[in-house]
Parts: sequence; C-alpha cells; structure tokens
Amino acid sequence: MKNISLVFTLISFIGILSCEKNKSCGDYNTNVENNSEVENYIALLKTNQYDSTNLPAFTYDDIPALLKYRNDTQTITNFPHNPISSLWGPECTLGMFVLWTIESIRSVAVHSEYLILRFPSQNPILALRTSEELDLVYDEEAQMIAAQAYYNWWYTHSCMNFNDYKNIDPLNKTAYRWH
Repeated sequence: MKNISLVFTLISFIGILSCEKNKSCGDYNTNVENNSEVENYIALLKTNQYDSTNLPAFTYDDIPALLKYRNDTQTITNFPHNPISSLWGPECTLGMFVLWTIESIRSVAVHSEYLILRFPSQNPILALRTSEELDLVYDEEAQMIAAQAYYNWWYTHSCMNFNDYKNIDPLNKTAYRWH
C-alpha cells in the first residue's frame, strides 16, 4: 500500500511541476496543433484561394502555429499585397509569406512606423540590409536564414512576456531586412 501511495504522490508531483512549467513559460506547443484559424489561413494560401486584401489579425499566440510553415517553399500566387507598393510580386513562397505574417504581428504590437494597414513592409521580400542600392533577395537560402532567425527569436524568448521582446527585430543579426 505504501508503494502505491508513493507512486501516486510521485506522479502527482511530476504533474504539478509540468503544469507550473507550462504556466510560467507558456505551453506554445499546444497552440501549434490546435490553431484552426492559422490552419485555415495556410490551407487557403496553399490552394491560392485566400481572397482577403489584408493580412489576418493574428496575435502573438498564433506565432508558434505559423512557425511550422516557415521553411515551406511552395509557390503561392494569390495573397494580399501592400497597396502602397509599386513592386508587384506575382508569386511568393508560402514560408516567406508566413514569416511576413509573423512580422505583421510584431509590427502591429510595436506600432511600427512602417505599418500600412497590417502590412509590415512593402512586400514579403527580403532585401540586403547593408546595400546602398535596393538589393532584393529571392533565394531559398535567404528564406532559410530568415526562418531560423524567426524561430530563434521566438523560442529564445518564449518564456518571457511578449511585450518584453516584441521590439527585438528577428532579422537584426542577419544580412537581411524586409522590403
């Protein structure tokens, strides 16, 4: 009987510790699988059926679910474009567009001066940060570097309050910025 009581106590203690850890750091992994709004958004983008002219009003709670698609190189052709941009990109990779969507969440949260509607920049395209001329970058390697930067930004800070790190530019330590 003592052994059963001891096992029950240990299991309860482990459960309490797990709950406390999730409470303090935010168990963002549960949001990854159960975020139907993000999954619907991704499905519409993948099938080129997203018909809104703006980005969705996602919040920081949606970032983990969006990050699942950061490396996706599927080409999409029907997505919202910033109406002030004179550059019309007819296609984009899903992963790059998802990263731009995450940047939109961050830009809204920090009240970015570059924000137009919910668009965090003119286009979901990376540009070289240090180039004197506008040097746009479309390659897969740049997407993978940006994807890793956003992933690191999120999971390095996810135990913190979003307000404490929303001002940190995920691309700051890369060669890229948003166009």
